[in-house]
Amino acid sequence: MSDIIRRDPRAEWIARNRLHPLHAAMQPVQHSWMGPNGVIRKNPHGIGFIGPNGIKRIDRSGAQQGGAAKRTATVEVQLPLHQVAAPAFYIGVVPDMVGGRLSSHDRDLLGLAHQLAGEDGAVLAIVFGEHKENAFSTAGVDRLLVLEGNEFSGYAPEQRVQGLRAVDNQFSPRHWLLPDSRTGGGELGRRFAAAVGERPATRVWQVKDEHCIGRAGAGLQDLARPVARLILAAVECAEPVSDTRHEALPVELSTTVARSLSRIEDLGAVAVDPAAIPMAEAEFIFSGGNGVKDWGLFHRTAEALGATEGASRVAVDDGFMARDRQVGASGTWVTARVYVAVGISGAIQHLQGIGACDKVVAINLDPGCDMIKRADLSVIGESAEMLHALIAAVEAYRNGAKRDAA
Repeated sequence: MSDIIRRDPRAEWIARNRLHPLHAAMQPVQHSWMGPNGVIRKNPHGIGFIGPNGIKRIDRSGAQQGGAAKRTATVEVQLPLHQVAAPAFYIGVVPDMVGGRLSSHDRDLLGLAHQLAGEDGAVLAIVFGEHKENAFSTAGVDRLLVLEGNEFSGYAPEQRVQGLRAVDNQFSPRHWLLPDSRTGGGELGRRFAAAVGERPATRVWQVKDEHCIGRAGAGLQDLARPVARLILAAVECAEPVSDTRHEALPVELSTTVARSLSRIEDLGAVAVDPAAIPMAEAEFIFSGGNGVKDWGLFHRTAEALGATEGASRVAVDDGFMARDRQVGASGTWVTARVYVAVGISGAIQHLQGIGACDKVVAINLDPGCDMIKRADLSVIGESAEMLHALIAAVEAYRNGAKRDAA
């Protein structure tokens, strides 16, 4: 594990962003500079390290000052804490939580809620059932309400509306925000609006000057109206929260949610062949490029992972993948939650095509390629070796799950 290079993309982004409040703290200490007469000047107070006796030592070997073999330590960014001790009002947010985690659409929604809350209000996130998210604080959640119970699991919009009505009675949020999406938020928001007698603002992409602007006319026109109490927001309705961390204090309902007589029976999810999923709708894409030498192994790995296959333009031009599998500006723009790039260097057209992906994992031999710089997690090594390790890890996980079930 010590040979694996770790990067902190967030710290690197803050170091590049001059407008970020932590930009100055992320800048490296300047140890030398060019003087007015062309002579290199050095800062004797900035070079060296503290010895075991508390005395500052000068290091001339380069080992302490970033030599060739040095690994850059990951810088932990400590964002300022935003606290609302006694909220004057609440902004209710119901994220989709696809796969039990916040999506990019959910984070945009929380960013809009943070704008509406200001300094006196608190963002209240309502989550149904179990979840896997551990970053509510950095996403902008001040209060977190988890409605647990089997009645909320699966497809249960009627019961979830009952839960939201109970939250509305107790906390009386000034505004309700739900994602206008096909993964549940659009339907739930319209059902909830009908239940509480509100006229929702739909497909909202901007809230400005006490007006919300939404798409209309098949997406060709903008419709402006005063800010509604219930807003169904589109993707990129606001910038996600990135400059502050929040408390995400857990809260509970004081009353029991009424059970609704369900008129819908959930028969569970239908298994779908990943190869039949369109690239633009796939949530998990396993993409190969010029660095893949064993395409049979690549296909077996994608099948073991249950991922939709993709490819770079080079792999498509060489005939290893079909043209409809090409990812990039000249192929298909994808919005996967997880995108794994195997042997892809990262041409600008390819990076444009994966710009909306939540998490990018890169497997490559070149640690300096653009895909490694873009990736959230990078693995430096031979692709065949990594693919064999992936298959072995998946099989071990599934065998362990079978033993636990038995």
